[in-house]
Amino acid sequence: MGDTRLPPVVLSEDERLTLESWARRRSTAQGLAQRAQIVLACARGWNNTVVAARLNTERKTVARWRTRFLRDRLDGLSDEPRPGVPRTITDAQVEEVVVRTLEQTPAGGTHWSKRELAKVVGISPASVLRIWHAFGLQPWRTETFKISPDPLLIDKIRDVVGLYLAPPANAAVFAVDEKPQIQALERTAPVLPMLPGVPERRTFDYVRHGTVDLFAALNTATGKVITKLSARHRAVDFRDFLDEIDRQTDPCLAVHVICDNLSAHKAPVVHQWLLAHPRFQLHFTPTYSSWINQVERWFAELERRCLERGVFCSLDDLKTALEGWIEVWNDEARPFKWTKTADQILDRICRYCDRISRPDH
Repeated sequence: MGDTRLPPVVLSEDERLTLESWARRRSTAQGLAQRAQIVLACARGWNNTVVAARLNTERKTVARWRTRFLRDRLDGLSDEPRPGVPRTITDAQVEEVVVRTLEQTPAGGTHWSKRELAKVVGISPASVLRIWHAFGLQPWRTETFKISPDPLLIDKIRDVVGLYLAPPANAAVFAVDEKPQIQALERTAPVLPMLPGVPERRTFDYVRHGTVDLFAALNTATGKVITKLSARHRAVDFRDFLDEIDRQTDPCLAVHVICDNLSAHKAPVVHQWLLAHPRFQLHFTPTYSSWINQVERWFAELERRCLERGVFCSLDDLKTALEGWIEVWNDEARPFKWTKTADQILDRICRYCDRISRPDH
């Protein structure tokens, strides 16, 4: 199957091993892997037509890489420089942008802007932004966190997450909390509606017509919410809300209530009520860990879709709006899906603790 008109391809042992490595490694670029296969096939004495047929490529492609290999050996299989504008940003400048962003701050500032950093490094602001995007850096952003000092942190996380991921049989699980001091705000001028190219506009000042507290119990299995409006959120108000949950829950079911460490939730009047209602059991979230209570996610929806842009001329208007939105929610209720296991949450907390305990912090 040889062709005497073609120069033979003879490989040294090192060349053969290198080509075989390129041909089978997944990390090798597909183009380089194919070229290695072409040269290995040519080394068997096959002509270009046979090699092209066996590797499902074109004959001229085989001829090109055979010629390149015979001329330049392994170096000939690399891509040739492509036409275009040469790189103007060096690797050292890229490294300087990343290092300064992560380890330094500008004089008199807390974080770099793209223009400040571009001036120091000697490149354009657009180039700084591209480097930030490439390395996933966002110096203009910041987030907050708080590590819980609760001595029962691990036990409480496992307890609450266990209720989400593996709820007990014949039981209802409710995530419960209060949203206090919801304000009935009326803007001092009418809201200007949205127009094409112009967002809705409202005045920054307002008149307050009073406040109301909202108790909410989110059924983690169905997404439905039991609510109660109250003028205050004392221990007796929380006890009365537990009565409401009791009335609206199948009497054959045990009831698990997830709540935070507010003193009203642990008051004697609540403890006495729990003794009289043995099917109820309270589960407390760790201190400073409201994020683990699913009802907080529901409160965020309430704020975004009902309260944030609402205009209420009286306290009655506010109550009517709240009751209306809650009714709509329950008509189309859907549960929030909890995905993190307790071990995943604890691992992340450990990583945070490790970072803030390092000497450079």
